[in-house]
Order: sequence, then structure tokens, then C-alpha cells
Amino acid sequence: MDRLDPRQPLVFDTKEVGRRPGSMAKLSRTVEAPADLGSDVIAVQPGQPVELELRMESVMEGVLVTGSARATATGACVRCLDPVSEELDVTFQELFAYADRAQHHHEVASADDDDDEFVLVGDLLDLEPVLRDAVVPALPFQPVCREDCPGLCSECGAHLADDPDHHHETLDPRWAALQNLTNSGTEERRN
Repeated sequence: MDRLDPRQPLVFDTKEVGRRPGSMAKLSRTVEAPADLGSDVIAVQPGQPVELELRMESVMEGVLVTGSARATATGACVRCLDPVSEELDVTFQELFAYADRAQHHHEVASADDDDDEFVLVGDLLDLEPVLRDAVVPALPFQPVCREDCPGLCSECGAHLADDPDHHHETLDPRWAALQNLTNSGTEERRN
């Protein structure tokens, strides 16, 4: 990442915090959700509002960002395909290292160290990957409209919540030959 666009909604300027350890800034911002903030089943739709509460604190290694995000995710019930809405309130904390400290760290770090390090670009930080890492795991893996959702009929696709007594006459294929015998016997008696 060579440059960040400060006009992007999830790019924040840390100049106000400075490099003096202990200095801090708090801010609240409502931004539009980026694309891919969820899964195919449920997600915070692009452009939907995400309310952010952030605290940026200068530490020796960089800027520590602690915050929360509130948004509404929408999707479909995995059982009946009805619309589902999920209120999210997630928290996160991430260190954005100063570029010079991050370079020094990479020179002395062993190969075992995590490469998931966030680095400030000048005085700017990009919160989008941190937000994604906090929101996506908080979403339900298999969202349902309600816990006891009966789903859809596997034979005809009928919505079982609308007709709880819905069923189909099913004949065991092993008895099908006998069914034919009883049908032909009934017809012979009629003739």
C-alpha cells in the first residue's frame, strides 16, 4: 500500500494524535459500508450506514485504535429464504505501526512472526480491513428468521410456517407393487 486517499470514508488522519506516547483523540463518524462486508447469505449492504466510535492513542510503536462499529446486516433465512435483519455491535483494537518502526521490526523479526501487521501510510490509516475482520466473524454463519423456523417443504417448496400441517402422501417404493394389486382388485370388483 503506497498511498491512501484521505477522502475515503474509512481512511483516518492521525496528525491530531501526533507521535507523543499517551496523546489521544476520540471521534465519532458514520460512514457508508464498503463492499464485501459479510457473506453471500448475510452482509452489511454496501452504502448502508456504519456508526463508528474510535479512540486513537499514540504509543511507542504507532497508533493504537480502539473502537466499536454498529450496523445492520441483512440477508436471507437459510431455512425458508425469508428476509433476515441482524443488528451488529462489534468492538476492535488494532495497532497501526509507524512505517519506520515496522521496517525495523521486519528486519529483526523471525520468520515465525505474524505478517498481519497494519502500517500507517504517512499519517493516514485504513480502517477497512480491521472493520471487516471485526464484522464478518460476528455475523451468523447460518442466519434464521426465528429459531424454530420449519423451512420449506423438500418436495414442493411450500413455506411450512404458513401451513404447519402440510404433508405429502408418500408410498414406500417397496410396497408400490402391492398398491397396484389393490388398485386392480378394486377395479375388477366394480366390473
